[in-house]
Amino acid sequence: MKEEETMSPKIESEKERELTIEETFARLEEVLRQMEESDCSLEDSFRHYEEGMKLVKACHDKIDRVEKRIQVLGGEGEEV
Repeated sequence: MKEEETMSPKIESEKERELTIEETFARLEEVLRQMEESDCSLEDSFRHYEEGMKLVKACHDKIDRVEKRIQVLGGEGEEV
């Protein structure tokens, strides 16, 4: 079971890296739309929620990396 746990995050991380921030937000909007459907079962809702949370984390991580790069560039510009 531990092999599955270690393999899954790696595969999911690779998928997340393939998406741009814009694509990730678009997928998140699609997941939200699916959750709002009245015929969505509780099990499907949980699956969508889980995917949505992973997408939110991916967006946060991507935005955080961009902010750090901007800070580095801004810091370099001040010293020169």
